[in-house]
Parts: sequence; structure tokens; C-alpha cells
Amino acid sequence: MAAVERTVVVGTAPRSDAAVVALAVVSLVWLGALLGVSFLATPVKFLAPTLTMPVALDVGRQTFHWFNRIEIALAVAALVVAVAYDRPRLLDNVGTAVRPYATLLAAVLAVAVGLQALWLLPLLDARVETIIQGGTPPPSSLHDVYVVLEAVKLGALVGAAWLAVAAMRRGAPRLDG
Repeated sequence: MAAVERTVVVGTAPRSDAAVVALAVVSLVWLGALLGVSFLATPVKFLAPTLTMPVALDVGRQTFHWFNRIEIALAVAALVVAVAYDRPRLLDNVGTAVRPYATLLAAVLAVAVGLQALWLLPLLDARVETIIQGGTPPPSSLHDVYVVLEAVKLGALVGAAWLAVAAMRRGAPRLDG
């Protein structure tokens, strides 16, 4: 009987309700902002017939710089709450393979935001500046890379939100009984 009492089942350690709710809030707020800025407002801006390309690009540059600053804060928050979300399982399952999915998703988000902030945005800014000054930059796939990173963030945010909402559903009292 003592052996049964000491057995640890992966995933049974209690999580803080605050960590679960925080992971859901950070993921869903960021997801909504990402959809609104990157997948709705930005493409629609280029459909406005009276908005010139240099002005649209300058507005986009400002939008993405401010959004990136917000995403840096959200990435830090996501890492903190994801570690808090995964921590009980990691501590209670020493020696057992545990998959800290929330922390892995938060790390993917942080890397994507970091790549955008430190590498892609400066390169895209230089291209925008060339266009604003009346030049034509050489062909580049940088925009495609940016779109791929946005899609990666979208997938990671959906995954993190799914984990948190599923955890809340498992912990919620049943309404039928």
C-alpha cells in the first residue's frame, strides 16, 4: 500500500487557479491583439484607395513598432505565467518525463518576438525608408519571414489558450450534478 501512496501520476499536481487564469488572459488578449493588428487592420489599410503607399508603409512601421513593444511585455508575462502554470507538474514529477507545454509555447513566442524586434523590424524599416524617400528597394523575402513568424505566434497563442481553457474546464464545478 505504501508503494501506491508514493506513486506520482503525471499531470495530477494541483495548479494555482491564478496561473491558469493568467495564462488564459495573457494568451487570449495577445491573440486578439495579434489578429486585430496583423491579420485585419494591416491588410485592410492597403485597400484604402486614397492612402498612398509611402503613407501606408509609414503608418504600418509605427504600428508594428508600438505593437512589438507591447508584445515584448506580453512575451515576458507569458513566460512568467507559463512557468507558474507548468511548475507544479515539474516539481512533483522529479525523474519522470514531463512536457512543459505552456513554457515551451511561451518560449516560442518570446523567440519570435525577439527575432522581430532585433532582426526583422530594423531591416523592414530600412526598406520602408527607401520607399518613403522615393526609391525602390531590391526584392526581398523579409516580409514573408515576418508573416511566417506572425503565423507561428498565432499557433502558439492558440495552443497556450487551449491549455489554459482546458485546465479551467477540468477544474470547473459541473453544472449538471
